Formats: sequence, structure tokens, C-alpha cells
Amino acid sequence: MVSAYTLLVGQTDGEPSVSVHTTADDAWRALDRAVRERCNMRPRPRRRTDADATARLANAWRAGDPENRYWNVTTHRLPIPVPEIARTPVAAEPPSPVRATSRWIFG
Repeated sequence: MVSAYTLLVGQTDGEPSVSVHTTADDAWRALDRAVRERCNMRPRPRRRTDADATARLANAWRAGDPENRYWNVTTHRLPIPVPEIARTPVAAEPPSPVRATSRWIFG
């Protein structure tokens, strides 16, 4: 399973902004950036993103026009099939660490 995060930000009078992120921090950072751009605010200094602070900022932005503004961060769990070539054959004894590492890296 692999996690993905979808961010949706928009207003009913325009096209919504939809983006997909590999980490929750990236999604919250993108939400913070999108809301700040829409409010003509300066960008947040580069540091770790606080999801609670970003949610408060986004909710305050939405409260300015709750009938038309919206945002959503959604988590997705995606099953990723493993190709047959990547499967390790069942052996009578465990493989040596060197062999297991080389099989993992190269194939």
C-alpha cells in the first residue's frame, strides 16, 4: 500500500485547484500556499508545516464566503501490485544478506 494525498481548493465562481502529494506535509504546505496566494498574504517562512495552523488559516479564508469557498485534504491508500519479476522465490533456507540486498536493488 502507498499513501497519496489529494488537495482540492476552490471557489464556485472559478476552476478548482486539484493536486496530488506524496506526503501529508506536502499537501498541508500546498494548502497553506494556495490560501495565502488567494488572500494576497506573504508566503510562510520555510519551516515545518503545522497542519492545525494551516487548517485554521484555510477555515478563516473559507469563513469569508462560506457559500462559495471550499477546501479539502484527502488521504488515499493505493494498492500497488508487485510485478512477478520482483517477487523473491521461496527457498529452503533464508538468503544471505548480500544476496537479498543485491536482489532488492537490482531486481
